[in-house]
Amino acid sequence: MEAFNDFREQSLLLIEKEMENFINEYTANERLKESMLYSIHAGGKRFRPLLVLATIRSFNKQIQVHDYQVAAALEMIHTYSLIHDDLPAMDNDDLRRGKPTNHKVFGEAHAILAGDGLLTAAFQLLAISHIDLDQKVLLIQLLSKASGTQGMVAGQAGDLQGESRSLSLAELADVHEKKTGALIEFALLAGGILAQQPEEIVNLLGNFAQHLGLAFQIRDDLLDATSSEEELGKKVGRDEVLNKSTYPSLLGLEGARQALEEQLTFCEVTLRKIQQTSSEFEIELLKELVEQLR
Repeated sequence: MEAFNDFREQSLLLIEKEMENFINEYTANERLKESMLYSIHAGGKRFRPLLVLATIRSFNKQIQVHDYQVAAALEMIHTYSLIHDDLPAMDNDDLRRGKPTNHKVFGEAHAILAGDGLLTAAFQLLAISHIDLDQKVLLIQLLSKASGTQGMVAGQAGDLQGESRSLSLAELADVHEKKTGALIEFALLAGGILAQQPEEIVNLLGNFAQHLGLAFQIRDDLLDATSSEEELGKKVGRDEVLNKSTYPSLLGLEGARQALEEQLTFCEVTLRKIQQTSSEFEIELLKELVEQLR
């Protein structure tokens, strides 16, 4: 199997191309298109779409055009959520990925529309993708659940409501599982479905994703508490300013680091279970993505 860095570099180029081509072709208003592309081109780790593609490759399947379309649709939804998160009514951030946030450049109204456009474009892209009909319907159902009122949007609501009170550790985990974990879980489930894996394997991928999503958010909490603006490309200490409950605020820095390590260990154990269950599965790419969180 190819080295992780080679896989990542090639995948990022093709994910970016898929998003850019779709927005250019299917967006009728030039100012709206400019606003959408501004946030797409801001970059980022592309962690979620890479998970889709890494899962497919981990089962020794060739990545097809429709796989990149699914990955691109997922990243468009993530980007929409960041645009809306940064708005004055939400987290009120001025910086994202080292650049002024969308509403600082295009105004609040156009930023809202850019987010709306990316959300709906994601489902349009999935709908016209070259995927078998049964798989396509299932993926649309799973992505709408993950991004909507059972998933990310519910988590965002819980996050906002948590600014007015202190959450328990269980309540905080529930917010994170929805706000961050739901799209990560979709990425793993979609990869397993597109790789045509049996239900047992897809369920194990979902279990892996739940631990990975929680680890991702704990790490994000730690970075907000300990990193610099230059390192993160956005303002740090925002959780404290907004009076949000976080893993460092509830457990302390060392306790949060221990919680992160526990979740990453669960991830590794689950990957080994998948390896023991499927003769096709090669662990390296997904294991490397886990290592990115250490």
